[in-house]
Amino acid sequence: MAKDKEDQQKVVATNRKAYHDYFIEDKFEAGIVLKGTEVKSLRDRRVNLQDSYAGVKDGEVFLYHCHISPYSHGNIMNHDPVRTRKLLLHRKEINKLLGKTQQKGLTLIPLRIYFSERGQAKVELGLAKGKKQHDRRDSIRAREAGREVERAIKERK
Repeated sequence: MAKDKEDQQKVVATNRKAYHDYFIEDKFEAGIVLKGTEVKSLRDRRVNLQDSYAGVKDGEVFLYHCHISPYSHGNIMNHDPVRTRKLLLHRKEINKLLGKTQQKGLTLIPLRIYFSERGQAKVELGLAKGKKQHDRRDSIRAREAGREVERAIKERK
C-alpha cells in the first residue's frame, strides 16, 4: 500500500544529508507556496535542499535556505532562488511542531520535495535531533556490518 502511494508521487529532490546528520523522530507533509517559475524549476528538478531548514514564526511555518534555481526560459519576472517560502500545515500540526521544536535539540528539516498525485508541490518535513560524531560513526559501522552479512549470505548460495 505504501509502495503504491510512493509510485504516484514524483520525487523532485531528497535530502540525503539529513539522514546522515540527524535522527528523524517524526515526519510531516506540508504544502509549499510557490511562484510560477518556481514550479517550472521544480519540474526540471533544479532544487537543492542541503543546509535548508524550517521554522515556526508568528504561528506560521517557513522554509529557509532552500535553493530553487531560476527557470531557464523565465524572464525578468523570475524568482529569488533562496527566498523564504511559506509552508501550509493545519493549525494542530503547527501547534504540535511549535511545542516539539521548543524542546532542547529538536529542529525541522526538509527531507524531500515531491509532487502529489494531484500535481501539488509538497515538502516532507522531519522532526530531527542532531547526531554527535560518535553517533555517525556508529551508524556507518552498523551499515557496513549489514553489508558484510548480505555478502556472506550471497556467498553461501
